[in-house]
This record gives sequence, C-alpha cells and structure tokens, in this order.
Amino acid sequence: MYYFLVVISVVMFGGCFALNDCYRKLRSSSIKSSLESSFIGSLAGLVMLFLISGFKFEATPFTIIMATFAALIGIAFLFCSFKALDSANLSLYSLFSMLGGMVLPFFQGILFYGEKFTVAKLCCVLFIIGSLMLTVNFKKSKNGLPYYIGVFVLNGMSGVLSKIFTSSGYAKTSADWYSIWIAILTAVISGVLLLFYKKDKCGDQLIKAVSISSINGILNRVANFLLVVALVHIDASVQYPLITGGVIIVSTIVSLFSKNKPTKKELVSVALSFIGLVLLFVL
Repeated sequence: MYYFLVVISVVMFGGCFALNDCYRKLRSSSIKSSLESSFIGSLAGLVMLFLISGFKFEATPFTIIMATFAALIGIAFLFCSFKALDSANLSLYSLFSMLGGMVLPFFQGILFYGEKFTVAKLCCVLFIIGSLMLTVNFKKSKNGLPYYIGVFVLNGMSGVLSKIFTSSGYAKTSADWYSIWIAILTAVISGVLLLFYKKDKCGDQLIKAVSISSINGILNRVANFLLVVALVHIDASVQYPLITGGVIIVSTIVSLFSKNKPTKKELVSVALSFIGLVLLFVL
C-alpha cells in the first residue's frame, strides 16, 4: 500500500513540473511571481489538507520548527525552478530536481539512519545518475547553472527534512499536520514578502494564474503528505530513487506534448531510469 502511495505521488509531482512551467510562462520567472505562486498554491493545498485531516488541530514546537525550515526551502526551490526553466526544457529540469531529491536523502538514510546499502540500491542510483549525465549539456545551460544547483540542493533538503521529522524522537504531530503547518507557514512567509512588492494588473491572466497555482498547490501538498506517510514504512534510500526515476519518466512523457520536445538522448535517459527502477525491485 505504501509503495502505491509513492506511485501516486510520482504522478502528482510530474504534473507539478508541467504546471510550474505553465505558470512561469504566464507570469514570468521573477521573485514576485514565485512568491505569488507559493502563496496561492499553499492556500489551495491547505484547504485540501484540512479536508484530509478532518479539521482536527495538532501542534508541537518541533513540528513548527521543522515546518518553518521546509517552508523557506520550498519558496526558494520554486524561485530556482522558475529561473532554471528559463533555460532548460521540462525533462532536463526534472533531472536536476529529482537527482537532488534522490541523492541527499539516499545517503542520509544510509549514513545516519542505519539503512542497508544493497547492490539493488547501488545499481538503481547509478542508472539514474547515468540518465542525468547523458542529457546534461553544461555549455548550453551554463547561464542557468546556479539555479540548477539550487534546484538540486533544495529539492534534496526537502527529503532530508522529511526523514528527520519522521525518524525523530521529539514530540511531533501526525504527517498530515506536519504538511498543514508547512502550507500555513509558506502562505504566511510568501504573503508577508509580497507586501514589499507593488501590485500589478493581471488582467485576463488572473483566473489562469490562480487556477494553475491552485491545482499545482493541491497536487504538491498532497504528494508531499503521501511521501511523509510512506517514509515511516519505506527506507529513504528506496523511496527517493523510486520517486526520482518515476518523475523523470512522467515529466518526459508530459514534455512530449509541449513545444520543447525531449531529444533522443533524453529519451534514452528515461530508459536508463526505468531500468534502474526495475533493478531496485528485481535484484
């Protein structure tokens, strides 16, 4: 059942990548646009998470501290995502994002939480890393390299914080209220920062922008909630390679229907990711 939750999250994250790209094209890749998207998406996701939790209330100091860090990382990640998508297509961006989301929690689980280092895990990670190196063209993407690095590190830190939260012995809330606090604090932080920017007229873009951010926020918040639930039962060194390989596949399929079509090398990289996932469960 918990692997099924991860699979659902993978599909949701693939949709999030596409929606981020749509919002960036509609509203630009500025800091203000990323804050707007964070604010609207967090409010929409918050409503969905309240429905999931049954409107009960939970809070502990440890949860709020961890949620604050997660909110700041999420806002910074969205800004770097918008900037990275200015100079890379969707499948290339997803490779940087999901490789970071895999590598940091993978080694965190093995080095600090006693998770087993197996041949299957090693082969899976190597195949997924190989899929990244096959498609990266640093000369072509050098202008966006700082943002690619930001996407890599920040997405990885999100998984690291989730592992710390689920494994910690400190008094903490349930997974749904950890996710709710992240959404609340993200909305508060991004909302306060938006007060320092002048209002501009969205015109016909307003309904589209709100709709895209709302759907994106719901998918992102629910997907991350499902991952926190699954992380209690699945090793981080298994869960995050599964997410990474899966999202690479899903986002590339999505990019087939966009203007920036994946290249042959990128399609081969998807095949390598798929092989890595198969080896994770066969070996």
